[in-house]
Amino acid sequence: MSAEADRDRRTNTDTGRGPRGAGRTGADAGPGRRDRLVRPLLIAFLVAGAVDLVGVLAGIELAHQIAKPLLMPLLAGYALARRGPRLLVAALLFGWGGDTFLLFDSDPAFLVGMGSFAVGHVCYLWLFGRAHSSPVAALGYAVVLIVFVALLWNGLPADMRVPMAGYSMLLTATACRAGALGMRAAVGGGLFLLSDGLIATGIADWPQLPAPDFWVMFTYLAAQYLLTTGALAPAPERTGRTATDGPRD
Repeated sequence: MSAEADRDRRTNTDTGRGPRGAGRTGADAGPGRRDRLVRPLLIAFLVAGAVDLVGVLAGIELAHQIAKPLLMPLLAGYALARRGPRLLVAALLFGWGGDTFLLFDSDPAFLVGMGSFAVGHVCYLWLFGRAHSSPVAALGYAVVLIVFVALLWNGLPADMRVPMAGYSMLLTATACRAGALGMRAAVGGGLFLLSDGLIATGIADWPQLPAPDFWVMFTYLAAQYLLTTGALAPAPERTGRTATDGPRD
């Protein structure tokens, strides 16, 4: 009986039915649990985004105050569940910092929020790597930056001119370089530039679209979503590399 028991123990260990095999099965189940979070997190982000947009459009300030701080953590959680690059998650979390500080109606909070967004753009630029941008796109974005800052300059508060010019350079670089992750991310980068451009025109007291805050948030949410899904796209799909070229991050 002892020899048979010893034989059974060795068989169970080798085939994964024993304690060590159970441990490996538990480890293999880990990614499955993470996968099950992907859809709920994406749905939660979309719902929070819809609540925020409706709140902004209808003037329900409480809905905006509650929903806005949830947006980027949910999108970052979605990126994590999809095993996205750490730099992408960092960019989204710094965006969350910017979103939170911009809820406070004060110049210091605005500058801190802008600084948080700026760090997020640095993360995006690092994520894009050394891929070269289209010369035509680079020239176009450079012209837009110079003309836009020049037109805004006199309308901006004096203490915000230099910080906003510096931030605009980072933002434009992100928009220009986003094409390294494919067309979806390129559109996201352009929408990010548009969203922050709308904010800047409001600060400079330019004429505004109807419901300007709605369009700021709509373009911002679309931008972050497209940048995220562009970064999460399979490498061959967005860069033309083969699957053996290595991980994204």
